Amino acid sequence: MNELVNSIRERFLVTQDKIASAAKRSGRSLDAVKLVVVTKSQPVEVAQAAIEAGAVFLGENYAEEGVTKIQLLQNYSAVEWHMIGHVQSRKAPLVAGHFNFMHSLDSLKLAKKLDRFCGEAGRILPVLLEMNVGGEDSKGGWEASDESRWAELTGEISEILTMPNLQVRGLMSMPPIGNAAESSRPYFQKVKRLQDFLLKQLPQAELSELSMGTSSDYEVAVEEGATYVRVGTAIVGPRSYAAENK
Repeated sequence: MNELVNSIRERFLVTQDKIASAAKRSGRSLDAVKLVVVTKSQPVEVAQAAIEAGAVFLGENYAEEGVTKIQLLQNYSAVEWHMIGHVQSRKAPLVAGHFNFMHSLDSLKLAKKLDRFCGEAGRILPVLLEMNVGGEDSKGGWEASDESRWAELTGEISEILTMPNLQVRGLMSMPPIGNAAESSRPYFQKVKRLQDFLLKQLPQAELSELSMGTSSDYEVAVEEGATYVRVGTAIVGPRSYAAENK
């Protein structure tokens, strides 16, 4: 276990250094960026090692898998568990009852369910609204690739802002997969413009957070304003094939 912790810690610190350098290049401080270590499809031992290596924010894609890890590692009370993957409506109670933060709120329908289940659990769930700025059918979230139609987003967002058990903190997005980190930059810039647009249209909203950037392009994301980056493989290694195909 010590060897695993040391290996993850080394890569965790390298990643933090790269984030700090990217932040400095864009005139920001390291404190402005939070590193979510993605432990999806990894055994609980890897998640535990990541915590012992210094990770404070852990990201999971699958509700049941995440809840299992949360329950097994509940003694690590300082850790925040972040849901970063698509959540089916029937899995909303699991997210509402166990996770500390959600990056991937992708519809008004899901928001209504989460709000109801959070209310029943007596919890307030901070959320980010997932925006599909690349126009890909395979990606979830609100369609936001056409800037001329951004005003159409404000109706549903306004409704979510009134939900008492959800706390909207900002936006999340995943750019189309490219051959190089630079290919993501235009999409990160578009998310930033969308954030600025929505802040003007919805002055009552708290939309300061931007979750964007993964192992392949997180430095570019930080340069373009990310406040959360979601890094898995670069820190904890490749995902388990068995877990990915369960």
